[in-house]
Amino acid sequence: MADDTILTSTPIHWFSADETDLPDDILDWLMEVGSMTHRFEQHCQQVSVAPFRECFITAEELGDESKHLPVSEKYWLREIVLYGDNIPWLLGRTVIPAETLTGPDRKLVDVGTVPLGRYLFSGNNLTRDYIQIGWQESRWVRRSLLRLSSKPLLLTEVFLPASPVYKTNKIKGEK
Repeated sequence: MADDTILTSTPIHWFSADETDLPDDILDWLMEVGSMTHRFEQHCQQVSVAPFRECFITAEELGDESKHLPVSEKYWLREIVLYGDNIPWLLGRTVIPAETLTGPDRKLVDVGTVPLGRYLFSGNNLTRDYIQIGWQESRWVRRSLLRLSSKPLLLTEVFLPASPVYKTNKIKGEK
């Protein structure tokens, strides 16, 4: 079905700022301002990505995401499953207005199996406007409005049950 989404049709409950009384170890993960890919790499031997859906969509297909992005004729949608040592850890959904895909950032439509974090955090032209925390079917979720060369993109990440987010903060190699 064309409007299937990797995030499922189950709504996400987005918390307001005064609702975020979370355990410190969970909050530490959800408020990570650096690359989540890099953070995951500290907990496994190999991080890999399997694209689920990559295509242009219209504003009508955005739902509540439209409140976070400027109006555009079309948006690039990338939905993926991120794996740590072949175990699914994260569902990712990136929505990018066509106007963001200019200059060198046109490469965003061709990242394929490369984790988005490797591309986004490889330069010094990335900023984050905010991180919003949510909950969906016993899974933590976060949404970030990022700016690449001052141009917006919206990233939603659903942390799957096997993700190290739900475990103690042990780093690979620690006892």
